[in-house]
Amino acid sequence: MLSENGRFSTLSRASDPSEDEIRRAEASLRQQGLAGWLAIMSGSQYARAIPTVIEVRPLAEPGRPFAEAAEAFRQAIRSDRRRGASA
Repeated sequence: MLSENGRFSTLSRASDPSEDEIRRAEASLRQQGLAGWLAIMSGSQYARAIPTVIEVRPLAEPGRPFAEAAEAFRQAIRSDRRRGASA
């Protein structure tokens, strides 16, 4: 799940999330005043290459394009890596 600000959360690792899991995740986003997308991440945040995210469907009516959230996601990973390299 990718939020509008680029933060992400894993719903399911070994299988697709159930509709119930997706509804609970969407309710959680709404409760926090957030919105986002159910997305598929290709790669790992810990791998050398920056992972990509693919939009599956919107959650909680996002107010910005998926592409902007995906770019915020990539920038956050780059920033985390820079901080880790300087530690």
